[in-house]
Amino acid sequence: MRIVRVTTRNIRFDKPPATLNRHLVTITSQFEDCREKASGWFGDVVFTLVEVESSDGQVGRGTAGGFQGASKTLIDHYYADLVLGEDPRRHEYLWQRMHRTTLRFGRSGNSMAAIAAIDIACWDLHGKALGVPTYELIGGAARCTAPSYVSRLYALDDLSELSKEARQWKDAGFGSMKQRFGFGPPDGIAGMKKNVELVRTVREAVGDEIQLSCDAYMGWDVGYAIEMAHLLRDYGVSWIEEPLPVHDIAGYAELKLRCPWQRWSTGEHLYSKWEFQELISRRAADILQPDANRCGGITEMRKICAMAETAGLPVIPHSNEAHNLAVVFSQAPHVCPMVEYFPPVEPDTGNELFWKVFRGNPKAENGSLPLPLKPGLGLELCEQTVARLQIGGTGDHGLPAAARSNGYTS
Repeated sequence: MRIVRVTTRNIRFDKPPATLNRHLVTITSQFEDCREKASGWFGDVVFTLVEVESSDGQVGRGTAGGFQGASKTLIDHYYADLVLGEDPRRHEYLWQRMHRTTLRFGRSGNSMAAIAAIDIACWDLHGKALGVPTYELIGGAARCTAPSYVSRLYALDDLSELSKEARQWKDAGFGSMKQRFGFGPPDGIAGMKKNVELVRTVREAVGDEIQLSCDAYMGWDVGYAIEMAHLLRDYGVSWIEEPLPVHDIAGYAELKLRCPWQRWSTGEHLYSKWEFQELISRRAADILQPDANRCGGITEMRKICAMAETAGLPVIPHSNEAHNLAVVFSQAPHVCPMVEYFPPVEPDTGNELFWKVFRGNPKAENGSLPLPLKPGLGLELCEQTVARLQIGGTGDHGLPAAARSNGYTS
């Protein structure tokens, strides 16, 4: 089996991300026009869709996530040529070939996300070729279900609306949920009080037996995060996610030192095992949150899980997309105790777009995800949706016909 074609497409938002613009603090919140400029928020592209076709006609699919639209260009100009003609089942070889060939300029960000998309597509293709789910190829199922926490509860002006939503998720069987902070340093003391009101609203709506965590999306600094941790101490926040820019490892270490009662998490914007190694070695976070379609793919995420297990740190992946579930179901519960769950609801924030582009993602039942049973990642592509949401042209890279028939069918 050989790779005979690689195609790339960039996929945009289904609708303008109005939910994200409703008082969500982020790393760009310090800029007055961050919500007005199209590129001042995330840009238009939600993810790059990659399809890898084998000589026997099977197609594996992966995505370069996290608004990594430039990954398409890198695949078109670099990575597609490196994998054409190769056996997609040689996962470690292909990963190392792509990474080492572009190491001089691509050790993180779009480069690693591009590698991730191809790596995920190859794992999907491998599973389809053998007729087994991808997790069977990376150790087999280590569990039958995976607990999840519902990830929604964006900051709202109407606190009664926020309270109602929180009760709905509790009634749906979720014992754990995550909400978003709406304010950061530019909003001063008044913003701090509003953040507390947001958390108080959800806590009072769901009671003390629901695990509640909160996300600051890199929108705070060390001093602000310390003050917020003190203000929120009585509300039982399980973890505060990404309070600081992801590269500020020293800042995360300081938060752990100065607020030992509070757990801190980060990782969805870290790329590769080397970036996670620094976080782990400095004990700078309590929970690691990689996403396979950002951190180098399934091949790399398995290694991150192994590193985390040796350090006794839980891995709670960002997003319930199929590539992450393949890893989660291959890991013991103490390694991956739960997974983030973006429910298929409107309005879409971009995080939920995979529900529209793919069919086959398992849905949560009473707060847990069932074991996927279909071959590969178990997904089917919704071509009509992709055609409607595609931005720009399709990158199409294939072996010449002569090469396809010259020893490339084994």
